[in-house]
Amino acid sequence: MRIVVIGSVAAGTSVAAKARRNTEDAEIVVYDQDKDISYSVCGIPYYVGEEVETIDELTPRNATWFKKRYNVDIFTEHRVTHIDEVKSELQIINLQTGQIIIDSYDALVLATGAAPITPDAFTHQKWRNVFQVRNIQNALSIRSYIEAHQPKKATILGAGFIGLEMAEQLFNAGLEVTLIQRGKQVMKHMDPDMAFRVEKLLRDKGIRILLETTVTEVVGKQLVTALKTSANEQIDTDMVILATGVRPNTQLAKEVNVTIGATGAIQVNKKMQTNVKNIYAVGDVAESYSLITGKPMYRPLGSTANKMGRIAGDVITGGGLEHRGILGTGIVRVFDMAVAQTGLTEKEAREAGYDLAVLYNIKPDKADYLGGIELTIKAIADKSSGRILGAQITGVNGVDKRIDVLATAITFKAKAEDLFHLDLAYAPPFATTKDPVLYTGMALDNALKKNPLITPAELVMRQQAHEPLQVIDTRSPKQYTVSAVEGAMNIPLANQREMAETLDKSIPTVTYCNKGVTGNAAQNILLNLGFEEVYNLSGGNKNYQLYLQMKK
Repeated sequence: MRIVVIGSVAAGTSVAAKARRNTEDAEIVVYDQDKDISYSVCGIPYYVGEEVETIDELTPRNATWFKKRYNVDIFTEHRVTHIDEVKSELQIINLQTGQIIIDSYDALVLATGAAPITPDAFTHQKWRNVFQVRNIQNALSIRSYIEAHQPKKATILGAGFIGLEMAEQLFNAGLEVTLIQRGKQVMKHMDPDMAFRVEKLLRDKGIRILLETTVTEVVGKQLVTALKTSANEQIDTDMVILATGVRPNTQLAKEVNVTIGATGAIQVNKKMQTNVKNIYAVGDVAESYSLITGKPMYRPLGSTANKMGRIAGDVITGGGLEHRGILGTGIVRVFDMAVAQTGLTEKEAREAGYDLAVLYNIKPDKADYLGGIELTIKAIADKSSGRILGAQITGVNGVDKRIDVLATAITFKAKAEDLFHLDLAYAPPFATTKDPVLYTGMALDNALKKNPLITPAELVMRQQAHEPLQVIDTRSPKQYTVSAVEGAMNIPLANQREMAETLDKSIPTVTYCNKGVTGNAAQNILLNLGFEEVYNLSGGNKNYQLYLQMKK
């Protein structure tokens, strides 16, 4: 058997490695048009910012190493230009010599990855200080430009993972950074209220953010000196980073009538097979599907690419692995903040038809007396089944382990009540006695069964609709005076029972405190006293005030 792989980054090399582990009988050949193989795209911003000292740390393996370790022939700077699926042949050009090569295959794997999207204003010309962040040559070019020219101002287009990582690294290197985003928020895969926490941090650090803005004109010939925007502003700049997303490299696939899915990536089955016999697709060129909805999903991440490659390599050599779908779990560091999400967002879940309970859980990552720092967990559950559907977390420490626990729970279809019963590790330097994950499960389960929650967005909407509501601030008069929910009356928790007689039990009532715990205690008192409909404001006044800031 002759296995040919087109592409040699995360997915392609995983195909070759797994296939070789399964059999010594196959010939395995990999072609890649780039100079480097098996490199870390995700590490590029940290090389630019010199957290990673040498480029070799991002390129730990080369073709010689692969040949020695796996007996796999990898040809770099070789571009596959044509596939003949009838003859099972490929046409390849050696980019160094121009020589045309014909090769054959028994199994062909498309691991052609994705190409960076170039905004319209940058498509008609090349500038020496405009960079994309996609491969090792990009990394070398950006860092060498900074070292040689000492730029003072950088403009970044795109506020996804790469855009935010580059903003952090360039700012830390002493540059004045402007971040331009076409959409209404940074981090489009988050809900707006959680993304706003990231935006606020960036602004507080001194990064200028322009939302709902595009570049309409580039000023400068060989070097960009300024950008004109859709807001009729001219931004002076010394360098530009294009981080506006990627699109799958499907040209070769289309040539042989491989089906392209709804996401724009190649449609594959659970064995990574395309609709064309003996042709597979993996990594950033292939679409996945949601573990929750079962619908096609495109989330190009190195972790998913490695998984897909391993599955294809196993299937081709007779194994039984299958792709089980993804949750789109992701995490990024933005200065001191870690930002993570898994599963469906609130918006996605509602669009999918779920009736939701939505929780904002604000808790320290470990014991307060050992320096615990707040995490904010937004979690959603389906009201009819209780199943956890998604979570988003912002915080400083412990975000990664909490999102991984929640991703695992969602993968195995856990309900809100199941989270509370998890036997998670506890010691004061690492967690609180009720870990934030356990508390998330407890509070969501309560919301589903007895103690309903209301989000700031829902409260504001009902107030604007002039619905009759009693809003009770359960904090001290001093806290109430500093900031409070609009229209709220101040009844501290200690006075709840005696003051309850002055309230109308038939009117929907909202209780709140600073973050949610005392509000829940007041909610229980009022429900036990016969109030018909009592909600606790999720995330308390702290979350409510952030929501108002976002809506300004």
